[in-house]
Parts: sequence; C-alpha cells; structure tokens
Amino acid sequence: MLGEYPIQGQGAAEIAASVERAVGSGELEPGQLLPPMRELATRLGVNPNTVAAAYRTLRERGVIETAGRRGSRIRPKPATTGRDQIRVVVPEGVRDLSDGNPDTALLPPLVAAFAAAAAQSEREPVLYGDDPVEPELARLARAALDADGVPDGPVAVASGSLDAVERVLMAHLKPGDEVAVEDPGWGSLLDLVPALGLRPVPVGVDDEGPRPDDVRRALRSGARALIVTDRAQNPTGATVTAPRAQELRAVLRDHPDVLLIEDDHGHDIVDVPLRPLAGVTRHWAFVRSVAKAWGPDLRLAVLTGDAVTVDRVCGRQRLGPGWVSRILQRAVVRLWSDGAVDPREVAASYRARRDALIGALAERGVAAHGVTGMNVWVPVPDETGAVARLLHGGWAVAPGGRFRLGSPPGVRITIATLTSEEADRLADAVTKAVGPTTGRIRA
Repeated sequence: MLGEYPIQGQGAAEIAASVERAVGSGELEPGQLLPPMRELATRLGVNPNTVAAAYRTLRERGVIETAGRRGSRIRPKPATTGRDQIRVVVPEGVRDLSDGNPDTALLPPLVAAFAAAAAQSEREPVLYGDDPVEPELARLARAALDADGVPDGPVAVASGSLDAVERVLMAHLKPGDEVAVEDPGWGSLLDLVPALGLRPVPVGVDDEGPRPDDVRRALRSGARALIVTDRAQNPTGATVTAPRAQELRAVLRDHPDVLLIEDDHGHDIVDVPLRPLAGVTRHWAFVRSVAKAWGPDLRLAVLTGDAVTVDRVCGRQRLGPGWVSRILQRAVVRLWSDGAVDPREVAASYRARRDALIGALAERGVAAHGVTGMNVWVPVPDETGAVARLLHGGWAVAPGGRFRLGSPPGVRITIATLTSEEADRLADAVTKAVGPTTGRIRA
C-alpha cells in the first residue's frame, strides 16, 4: 500500500508532517492509499486516536481525502502542487498572451495618490484600535454597490479577492464540506478550495454564467457554498445575464442555507450591467477587487455581505493581519475620487481587442468565448499540442488545465495588450494549431 516508505512519528503532528514530506518529495503520489488507521497505529506503536488526529490534520490541509470504507488517499491534486505550475516557459521573442495581466497603459499613475495618502497619514496617523476601514472608502464603495443593486450590508476590506473569498469560506464551512465552483474557472480559486480542506464540486459554465441545472444538482448533492463570478469570468469571459440571474436566484431560493459568494471580477473593466444574486440566501458575500482596473499590486478588495458573515470575517481578520493598510485604502480613495481611470474607456478598449480576435477566429471557423473582460477561451481537441504549436509559431497562451476540473480542454488567451494588427496573425496561428471547432463550453 505504501511500498517501503516508512511513515514516522509518535505524535499526530509528526505523523502528519512525515506524510506531507513524502508528498512533497514525490515518494507518495496522488491517488495513493494510506494504511488504515489501526494498521498504521500498530506499526508505529501509538494509539489509533493519534493516527486519526494526524489524518484529520492532513484532510484539513488538503493533502489527503477520505471516502468512508474505501480509506484515505493522497488527493488527486494535492494542495502542494498549485495550478500555477501548469504554465508555459515563454522564450525570448515569443509574444506572451498567457499571463492574465491588464494593459499597464490603461492603469492609473500612482505617485500623486500615494503622496496624498502618506500626507494624510502624517496628519491623521492610524493607530492600534482605530477603525480598520477608511470611512471615505466605505462610503464610496457602498454607494457604488447600491447603484448596482447589491443588497445593503456592512463594508469590510481584504487583501484582494482571493483573501476575501478564503475568509468568507472559513467563516462558515468546516473541512470536508463541498463547495460548488465554476468549471472552467479561476485557477487560484480551484487551488484554494482543496487547500482549505474543502471539496470542490464542478459547475458547468456558458457565456451567461453558471448553468442552473448544474448548480441545482450540486446543491441537491450537498454543496454548502456556491461561488459565482458575475462579470468577466476568468478564463471564459462569461457574464451573468438578467435571465440567467433570475434562474439562478430561483435555484438558490430552494436552498436558503447555502453560502453564496459573488466575485465581480469585471468591475470597472466591462460595460455590461451587474446582475447580483445576493439576498436570496441567509448568508452571502459580494467581493470587488481593485486589481484589474487600478493595478494588480494594489492588494485591496471591498467585501460586503450579511451582518453575521462580515462580522465573522472582521473578527478573524483582527486576530491575523488586523487590517489592510489605511495608507493603501486612502490611496485608493484618492484614485477613485480623482477619476484616475475611465471605466468606459477601459471597457471599450478590451471589448475592441476581444471582438477583433473572436471575429477573426470566427471567419476561420474557430469557435471562441469572451463576451466580457480581458480573456478569450478557445476550446481545443488537444490542449498540450495546441499550446506547443502556438509556442512554436511565436505565441504563448495559457494551458486550459490551469482552469479546469472536469470540463473539456481549451486554451486561454489574454487580449489585454493585443493590437488590431496582431489579431489576424494570431487567428491564423490558432487555426493551424487547433483547426476549425464547434466548441461549446461544457462541464
């Protein structure tokens, strides 16, 4: 069952650590069974409760999974092997369209905003015990949420969307709980869920967002949380439409105890209306990051939700980092107040670049998806071959494996810096790499 690898240790922490070391070194492989607890306890000369505690720790860390009488095994995709490792090395001279970054030419200058924030902090220093949220940031954020129809709720601040999502999940769920996630979906989120000891349940996506039947199936099977990207879904560009929002809200009404988390990934970079789902379930959270429109290094996301959820998030945050720097918050307020970014201009720029590529691909018989945002998703029959052929042709794109659980293969192309002159040449290269397709996004 374990070959000759000796799991060692007399305490639960030591046993768990020895398993993690073996996973990291490759001596224990994904899918490999661990010994039954009593058997391992006998081999180590310890109480079975000690081994049970070690296995519980490993489950909570996302290293192993347990399926009743079928035993415990190393997770198929252990948390120690993140999806960021599924990427291409971009040689010199190859056009890199794989990184998912915004166009830096569309990001605002930061010097004046941070100088003003620093000056304010000299006049009004933030000390221990002060409010963790800049009052003006909370006011501006809440006004924008109100304008978009997001239900009323307190405002908190996290260090980016992923930090906010993690805090919300941990506020309500326990290891082993199932979380319905979009497939294909955001690779970092697909890594985070198992790393927290939770079990991802894939939900299919089309251009209008998560498929209602898939969401219904996931919730009926016991998923305790659902994570939805409202606009500019990464990697497909999907955006929840009004009819789809109505369907999804109807599904959620039948499951009022499900935790709903919405990520408005397209805020300030798309020109389509938001269709929020929040307000149907008892516990919900809505997250907006400043990264895509204002700069990835501005590690700040606004979070609202029901009072219980936000209170739990803020309470746990106080016991860790305490708060997100008020200097950073004040700089973001200055950027917002000065109108340093014109969201309409940004959205129009990304729309033109997406349309140019998708149109060129359509002329060549290649189906692609990207109704909003800065990415285009192209279904392919052979993902590895398509990525390699495109790289050989001078184009680096992201392998779809970074974004998938069980959905068909594809590649993600970031169009943020794509020029109109490049669109036709890239479409020619994609056509040669994948051939004409009838690709639909299916789970």
